[in-house]
Amino acid sequence: MTDYGRGRGPEPWHPEDPLYGDQGWTGHQTQQGPVPYAGAPQQEYQQEPQYQQPYPQQPQYQEYQEYQQYPGYPQQQQYAQQHYPQPQQGYAPQQAQQAQQAQQPQHQQYAQQPQPQQPVYDSQGWDTGQGQYTAAVQTDPYAGADYAQHPSAGYPGETPDLYGTDEAFPPPQPPGRRHLEPEAVEEEEPEGDLRVGDAGRDGDDDGDDDEPDGRRGGRTKGGKPKKRSGMACLIAAVVILGVVGGGGYYGYSYIKARFAPAEDFAGEGAGEVVDVEIPKGAGLGQMGRILKEAGVVASAQAFVDAANANPKGKSIQPGVYPMNKKMSGAAAVALMIDPTKLNVITVTEGMRNSKVYEAIDKKLGKPDGTTKEIAQREAKNLGLPAWAGNNPKLIDPLEGFLFPTRYDLSKDSTPESLLKQMVKNASDKYAELGIEAKAKELGLENPLQVVTVASLVNAEGKNHDDFRKMSEVVYNRMKKTNDVTNQKIEFDSTYNYVKNQSEINFNLKEAQAFNNPYNTHFIKGLPVGPIGNPGMDALTATLNPDHGGWMFFVSVDGNTTTFTKTYDEHLKLVAEFQERQKQKNGG
Repeated sequence: MTDYGRGRGPEPWHPEDPLYGDQGWTGHQTQQGPVPYAGAPQQEYQQEPQYQQPYPQQPQYQEYQEYQQYPGYPQQQQYAQQHYPQPQQGYAPQQAQQAQQAQQPQHQQYAQQPQPQQPVYDSQGWDTGQGQYTAAVQTDPYAGADYAQHPSAGYPGETPDLYGTDEAFPPPQPPGRRHLEPEAVEEEEPEGDLRVGDAGRDGDDDGDDDEPDGRRGGRTKGGKPKKRSGMACLIAAVVILGVVGGGGYYGYSYIKARFAPAEDFAGEGAGEVVDVEIPKGAGLGQMGRILKEAGVVASAQAFVDAANANPKGKSIQPGVYPMNKKMSGAAAVALMIDPTKLNVITVTEGMRNSKVYEAIDKKLGKPDGTTKEIAQREAKNLGLPAWAGNNPKLIDPLEGFLFPTRYDLSKDSTPESLLKQMVKNASDKYAELGIEAKAKELGLENPLQVVTVASLVNAEGKNHDDFRKMSEVVYNRMKKTNDVTNQKIEFDSTYNYVKNQSEINFNLKEAQAFNNPYNTHFIKGLPVGPIGNPGMDALTATLNPDHGGWMFFVSVDGNTTTFTKTYDEHLKLVAEFQERQKQKNGG
C-alpha cells in the first residue's frame, strides 16, 4: 500500500459510490459523472495478472457484488446489513471491508485476495472500458486513522477532517500528484540580515522579476537576497593569511638557518661568570645548546662551527666550566679545550692528601690551610670505615681515603662536602674489593695495611706490571726470613712523605738515621699508615702480587724499573744508576 491506503489500482468502481472519483482525496462532496479527476477523461487501467483469478472462497462477497448491479444505494445498504451483521458504525459495507483489509500489508492483500472482474453497467449510460476497467483492491483511504475515536456519518464526505491536528499525517494527494518531488523547504530568514537598498533588493528597486515565482538567482523567495556571513569571510581571510604568513616565516627561517651564517658574539665575553656543566657523553650539538641556554654563546651552531674548525675541538671533556657570558664560539671552544679551566678537582692515583687540600682551597677560593684544618678537625665525621683512622701515630687519618677520580664543583660545593664525597668513594671501592678478607690471606694485620701497601706500590711503580712486582718485593721484605734487608722495606717514597718532598737524590745515611714511624729506611715492616691515595691498578696489584720472588728493584733510566732477586744483582744496578746520575749532573 502506498500514499495512505491508495494502491496502484483504479478508484472505487461505481459512480454512485460515496468514495467514487476524488472524494477520498479532497474530503468534499462526491463529483458524479464520467470525469472524476479535475475534468480529465477517465483513465483506463490494464488488469494485472495477479488480480484476474476468481475468488471462490468468498461466496458472500460475490453475492454482494452481484447485488450491487442495481443502482439503489439504500437497497445495497439493506442487503449489506443482512450479509454483514457487524460492520463498523457509520461505514458502508464496502468501507467496512476496506477498513478490514487496510490493516494488512500490501503484499498480503494483493496475494491473498484476488478480485473478480467487475460487471459492465450499460444501462446507466457510462462506459467502464468493456471489462478492461477491473476492480481494484477496495481499500479505505482513511483506514490508517483511528475511526473508533472519531464517529462519522454514512458518507465519507460527512466525516470530520482527520488531518487538521498537528500530530496527523498530511492529507494524501490526488493520483496525478503522488510521485512528484517534494518542494524544497526554504530556510527561515535569520534576523539582522545585512541587506542594502529598498525592500532588501540590494539597491534594485525597479521591482522587475525575471522568474515566475518572483525570485532571482541568488535570492530567496519574496525577493530577499541570501545573507552572506561577514564573520565567515573574516575567518576565511584570517586562515588564508595565517597559512601564507606561516609558510613564509618558516620558509625564511629554513633558508636563513641553512645558508646564513650562525649568529655569534664577538670577543672573550664580559660581565657575569656562570658555571656551565657538560654531562658525560655530550656531543658538540648538546654542548652548544647548553652554552646557548646559559647565555655564553649566541647560538649553538656558532659553537659547533668553532669546535669543528679547531683541531682539539672534539677533545672537550665533561665537567663544570666557569665561563663569561656573551663569548664568541671560538673563545668558548678555546677555554673548554684547556683542562685547567675545568671547574673540577682531579685526584690522581698516588696523590697525597696535602696536594688535594691545596687544590680544594684554590678551586673554592678559600684561604690556604682551610681544607686541611677541616680534615683534621672533622676526620671522624667524614665517613671513614670503622677499621681506619684509629692509630694516634697517623699523620693524617684521611690519607689513603680520598679516592682518585675527578670531582665536579658547583656553587654549592664546600671543602667538607668534597671530603665526604671522596671518603665515600674510597670506602665503597674498598668494600667492593673485599680488602678486609684479603688482609688475612696476605698475612697483613688489618685492612689499613692493604691500603698502605697499595700506596707504596703506587708511589714506586710506573704501570700495572710494575705494581704487581713491587707488591711482591714488599711482601718478601716483610718476611721474618729476610736477612738481607732485615725486614726493612727501605722505600725512598716513605722518607719523602715524611719530609713532604719528592726527591730522588737525598742523603741515604740521613734517611737511615731519621726516626719516624713512616720512614721505612729506619723502621722494620710497613709504615704506620698510607703515604698517598692508591688507584685501582695499585689496589688490584696489591691483592694479586706477581709471586716472582723479587727482592730488589732499580729504575736506571728513570722510565723502566728493573727487578732482581739477589742483593749482588741489585748492587750492579745501583752502580749503573749512580754512573748515570754523575753524567747527568756533569760530574
